[in-house]
Amino acid sequence: MRWRALIACVVTSGALLAEGGERAWAGALLPERGGSPNADRIASLYTVVLVLAALVFAGVAVTLVFSLVRYRERRNQVPAQIRGNTRLEIAWTVAASGLIVFLAVFSFTKLSAIEHPGGAVANPAAAEAGVGDGGRGALHIDVVGRQYVWMFKYPNGAFSYTEMVAPVGVTVELDIVSVDVAHSWWIPKLGGKFDAIPGYVNNTWFRIERAGVYTGQCAELCGRNHAQMVAQVRGVAPAAYARWVARQKRMIDAANATAAREHRGTTGPGGP
Repeated sequence: MRWRALIACVVTSGALLAEGGERAWAGALLPERGGSPNADRIASLYTVVLVLAALVFAGVAVTLVFSLVRYRERRNQVPAQIRGNTRLEIAWTVAASGLIVFLAVFSFTKLSAIEHPGGAVANPAAAEAGVGDGGRGALHIDVVGRQYVWMFKYPNGAFSYTEMVAPVGVTVELDIVSVDVAHSWWIPKLGGKFDAIPGYVNNTWFRIERAGVYTGQCAELCGRNHAQMVAQVRGVAPAAYARWVARQKRMIDAANATAAREHRGTTGPGGP
């Protein structure tokens, strides 16, 4: 029984470590992908740059090792006197210049698609739910950073904290602001980092392809509780989003009405 219990503990610990390790290493080498088209394009751009950099590094390392072995002292007592090789120098200068030009052109061809969502595609499910201009346009949500929580404002006047609810298959455009200090909005699987700066509106977008929860947090040191300023986006079906945002608005209106009645009761006749 003791051996069985020990084996069970080892297996369970291994599974937990594997799961935790996978989460910890997510995006360690390349940006995360799989949540939104702009995040996928960022990851693709990084992949091309990383592969080319790895090839250059491998070429330089192999040449260095070859030179160390080929021209080591025990084999060549008198070192070769090399005055220069014009063709070789021209070749590696042209190759390096061509590589830089290629990376610049490739990056600029990707930047526009990363920054701008393009024309929104009509979404039948969103049209049926009345989300995003009847499924033909983008849904606009305001992201407000404050010490130390994210606030999200929806088009119908509803709002939420920490967790944003967004419809799947609908382009969501974000207006990012701050009411106090500089913050940084970052959900890795939904795109790059965008600063929230007091007095300035920053813009980004995403389009969730699959329902699920996408986590992130403030990526700019904003005070003593910066590490606790987490955020997440929950992708749901357009119909579920429409029901949620309508219910959220009703709950907020009811809470405001209750607070107003209580305020009138305390300031009316006989009140303080």
